[in-house]
Amino acid sequence: MRTAGVDLAAQAKGTALAVIDWRDGRATLSELHLGVDDPRIVEAAATVDKLGIDCALGWPDEFVAFVTAHSSLEPDGQFVDGGMDWRRTLAYRETDRDVRRRTGRWPLSVSTDRLGLTAMRCAGLLARIASSGIEVDRSGAGLVVEVYPGASLRLWDLPTTGYRTEPEARGILLNALRHSAPWLDLGEYAPLMIRSADAFDAVIAAVAARSAALELYERPSAANRDRARREGWTALPSGPLADLV
Repeated sequence: MRTAGVDLAAQAKGTALAVIDWRDGRATLSELHLGVDDPRIVEAAATVDKLGIDCALGWPDEFVAFVTAHSSLEPDGQFVDGGMDWRRTLAYRETDRDVRRRTGRWPLSVSTDRLGLTAMRCAGLLARIASSGIEVDRSGAGLVVEVYPGASLRLWDLPTTGYRTEPEARGILLNALRHSAPWLDLGEYAPLMIRSADAFDAVIAAVAARSAALELYERPSAANRDRARREGWTALPSGPLADLV
């Protein structure tokens, strides 16, 4: 099996791509790139069995309905409450609520945080992937799956404090990762993972994609499946790293 992970940013600068080959109880990081554009990601998608993207793949249904109604210029009370509880339904997807339930933390809101700019790029990327002939299912049932590296690391009981901002913290995290996953061969790319948080997250996204490919995650319930196909669904790992090999 071959998986890829993308730490997506609003532009190529800040975007990283990792590719991992899985065979014979081993995992080898065969590629790790920074400054990756959409065509490069689409090219990689055609060569892997699962592509994990660290970005929301859609917007909350309630937010989409609100914006659609608001753009009509016709006041409609059912879409405008204004209170905090109502605003929270617009800010978070069903999968975000699931992430909160499992990790105790809210992910960034695709509707109200700067993540929205990256999600706009992601929407274009998904369209490019689909136009290349690959079926895209935002619920994660197809080749593409939404992943959350930081939450995945925490669920694997790895130390994440400060790793996005401090190279020293990434060094500590890398040692812990090697201890927990001795079968993961990072080769020449370990120094780049310490230098760049984007590179580190791309690698974890590729590992999380393996978890999703093996269906070692909590999939959306039958009641939420259609919503997940519109909003996206984060594949949080449901087992230890050892289960991946």
